[in-house]
Amino acid sequence: MILVNTDYVSGKDLETIGLVKGSTIQSKNIGKDILQGLKTIIGGELKGYTEMMNEARALATKRMVQEAEQMGADAVVNIRYSSAAIMQNAAEVIAYGTAVKFK
Repeated sequence: MILVNTDYVSGKDLETIGLVKGSTIQSKNIGKDILQGLKTIIGGELKGYTEMMNEARALATKRMVQEAEQMGADAVVNIRYSSAAIMQNAAEVIAYGTAVKFK
């Protein structure tokens, strides 16, 4: 499966199949939340939350690819990511794009 954030794949003629998306809502455990909260006092990267968001993007991407494969796609183009706070210390990540077949 080819994944790109452009609206084309070099050297390929594309046939649009449709929108595909994947999402997840992630949070960290209370211990990590406390440690990350203390980190905000002194500043610096909140590595626990960085890891959480990386895991969430990977899972959302995986779910988007699974949906594209079920549709018989060869690639997903114009991939975008979006995130939003759902509640304190929990975030939703959505990956979406256009499933295409090669002509």
